[in-house]
Amino acid sequence: MKCKSLYWLAFIMCFFALSCDNTEDGSYVDPITIYEKVNGNWQLANLKMVDEVAKANKIEPNEENLSTYFNYEDFKINFSVDENNRPTSYEVTGNVPPLFAPKGYWALSSDFQQTNAAATRIYLYSDAQKTQKTDELRLISVPGKNKEMQIQLTHSSDGVDFVSYVFKLNAIN
Repeated sequence: MKCKSLYWLAFIMCFFALSCDNTEDGSYVDPITIYEKVNGNWQLANLKMVDEVAKANKIEPNEENLSTYFNYEDFKINFSVDENNRPTSYEVTGNVPPLFAPKGYWALSSDFQQTNAAATRIYLYSDAQKTQKTDELRLISVPGKNKEMQIQLTHSSDGVDFVSYVFKLNAIN
């Protein structure tokens, strides 16, 4: 009798354990792209100009804060995407001297953050077909929970960087 009771108890425990094995994984969700993070309105928090030649030669000072010069406190930029989170247009607003084309179209070098520590590039175009590249920005810090991002514009001559501009931006809304 004791043996039969143990047998039935073991059978019920196995049956219960097998019936609890239904794991609900939820439904599939597309991964979040950088386009989704960059999309929207951004306001300048800080603009820094870096003399790349002075920096390479360890000459001080090699940086200048331009945030309060030339109305850059009014600088805003909007990166737009379509309903599929694909890039469409961008536009800079504010009464500021342009450092790059103030409006056009954009694309990223990669939909996702690189695993090799290479910076994602923001390509700026003058045409909707994205055949006439006007500028290239480096995405230094990707927006996350803190709703901040940094982009860098570098000017070069004969392959040598001589000045760069680092834009620290905060999300509006």
